Amino acid sequence: MDLRRAIRAAGKFFISVGVLLFLFVGYQLWGTGIAEARGQKSLAASFERRGQLTTVPTIPPPGATAEEAPPSTLPPVELGDALAQIEIPKIDVRKWVIEGVEVEDLKSGPGHYPGTPLPGQKGNSAIAGHRTTYGAPFYDLDKLDVGDSIFVTTIEGRFQYDVTESKIVDPGAVEVLDPTEDNRLTLTTCNPKFSAAERLIVVARLMSAPTDTAPPAPVERPASLEGTREISAGLSGERANKVPAILWGTLAAAIWLGTWLIGRFWRRWPSYAIGVVPFLLALYVFFENVARLLPANV
Repeated sequence: MDLRRAIRAAGKFFISVGVLLFLFVGYQLWGTGIAEARGQKSLAASFERRGQLTTVPTIPPPGATAEEAPPSTLPPVELGDALAQIEIPKIDVRKWVIEGVEVEDLKSGPGHYPGTPLPGQKGNSAIAGHRTTYGAPFYDLDKLDVGDSIFVTTIEGRFQYDVTESKIVDPGAVEVLDPTEDNRLTLTTCNPKFSAAERLIVVARLMSAPTDTAPPAPVERPASLEGTREISAGLSGERANKVPAILWGTLAAAIWLGTWLIGRFWRRWPSYAIGVVPFLLALYVFFENVARLLPANV
């Protein structure tokens, strides 16, 4: 009898673990899109605020020639700012781009590598994005062919880039982010899907003249541009503090245990109906914090 109870208890335990793993995979693939949607909404508001701070005069002051017109100016670019909107019609992508490529940055959308030129300016402007999580902005990046167009809208205007190259490189091939003589856009993401073993690189050429606007004051470049880390810190990830995950996991377990105990001494299904909402909310936050402990590599 005791052996039968032990086997039954072990079976319930492993079923519960399997369900939790299934739910976590679902969170990674679809639940992270909720965080990305919140981030995109915030970036849209940030982009509008930056646009209000921009001075791009089109008419010289009275008595001044075009050469004497005040120069265009851009507000400083801070990490976490909305920098641009990227559109890739062939793969149905339209996302706001954040300044920064760390783990938290890429949860809001594609991220611009600090230290590279802004889109539309001279040189090699680089943007990273997730392949399968957090909205999966670059999920179908491998479907782009030579000649396909990419549009990037900044507070200076809308710029067209045409794809010239697509290639697979090792995560340590940071030379794809190096300055170039030509004016290009470099997109980076993980490869293959659901893995960070390699990086998929798409290079596109600016089809119009670059802007003459002086770039904003530079910010500290991420280590990935110094050649000491993999391409895009946010696609490889630094593990976060374990304490929040432990606390939220404990809370979720306590809610479930409390619901089960109430069900034993009262009514089972009404108890489950009352406890399921707070349990799922605690479980969602627990999953968010667990995800921070894992490399954000997909």
